Amino acid sequence: MVGNSTEGAVTVNARANVLTNEVDAGAVGMDPKRLRLLDEHFEKYVDDGRLPGFHLVVSRHGKVAHQHRYGMRDVEASLPIENDTMYRIYSMTKPITSVALMMLVEEGKLLLNDPVSNFIPSFGSSRVWRSGSVVKPFTEPVTEPMLVWHLLSHTAGLTYGFLYQSPVDDLYRRAGFEWGVQRGVTLEEACDKWAALPLLFQPGTEWNYSVATDVVGRIVEVVSGQTLEEFFAQRIFAPLGMHDTGFFTPEDKVHRLAGLYQPDPATRRAKRLDNMGKAATHRPTFLSGGGGLVSTAYDYHRFLQMLANDGQLDGVRMLSPRTVRLMTANHLPNDADITEYGRPLDLENAYDGFGFGLGFSVLLNPARAKLHGSVGDFGWGGAASTTFWVDRAEGVIAAFYTQLLPSSTWPLRPYFKNLVYQALVD
Repeated sequence: MVGNSTEGAVTVNARANVLTNEVDAGAVGMDPKRLRLLDEHFEKYVDDGRLPGFHLVVSRHGKVAHQHRYGMRDVEASLPIENDTMYRIYSMTKPITSVALMMLVEEGKLLLNDPVSNFIPSFGSSRVWRSGSVVKPFTEPVTEPMLVWHLLSHTAGLTYGFLYQSPVDDLYRRAGFEWGVQRGVTLEEACDKWAALPLLFQPGTEWNYSVATDVVGRIVEVVSGQTLEEFFAQRIFAPLGMHDTGFFTPEDKVHRLAGLYQPDPATRRAKRLDNMGKAATHRPTFLSGGGGLVSTAYDYHRFLQMLANDGQLDGVRMLSPRTVRLMTANHLPNDADITEYGRPLDLENAYDGFGFGLGFSVLLNPARAKLHGSVGDFGWGGAASTTFWVDRAEGVIAAFYTQLLPSSTWPLRPYFKNLVYQALVD
């Protein structure tokens, strides 16, 4: 929306889907020559074929200090990355689902300490993996109930089939849950199927990346009486002016959707992955709050600006400032980081020095992480190599959009973070 902006909000041109308040980087304490190092670094990935293209956005103190588009949204058709290019944001859906749940908490509809089984009864009979094999698993009863905050913080004992880290991951794959769900399965049905599988550990005792945020999405449906698609559209996307974000790309916008790519095993160059990529062009049966959304750099920046502004943007308040602070605090017991409290992941991110809040990773110790950043900055990324973070201490919001699966292919995220911070000179 143009005009009527509150102080510190990003002004946008909704018709063109362009962040229009770009200022001279020096005016907000960033060196333009150093920012060019950021562009040059990632241009090399496109020039040698490792990435199809990218769009990066860096704002500071509510102003867009730098953005850069390079390469193609569709290599085969020679279509460039543009301002309104649409991306599968995969797990960058999780923060949106987490915000939806916390909106309902603010309305007094539920509490973070409520048992998940209050909303999804099948989780009342879950059991925990103890030993054995995938053919004959030995399980034990749950000693403490799975609570809502366990889901938001990924301490519920759930997992993902694609992790390939434990026998429980294998059980997920055998049940049809690897990179998604079996055709025709609804969110309600998926939750009941997950509840019937063993938990990886007793709720609250460890951290493990998982389908937990999909379960959060189902709780949003049960509590609100709306589908997750309806809740997002009416309660989040419309108020924030996120007109291009949804669970699929409508036919009249498909030409804007970036192709999905994966590395060719022989050359490591980006290779088209249409069998998975085309899923984003059809309305899904399964509404994935953990990874189902398509969005644009424009739309997602508005969501991030709302969080950076303590829950409001352009006079629209989504959350109270105290709720945002609660969500972006570390919720791992004893203020542990993910490495101390979690299961190892085969991802490009190191988790030393990072805790986890209610929907976001949270930087606890930059020295231990060996990365630039401020204590308390929060963020996350998606499977197709997208990423973001918000640093309220430095007034920085940064996001990177591309479409290369999986995100562990290249170390894009740590380089992106360090290259943004080296350009801060005030």
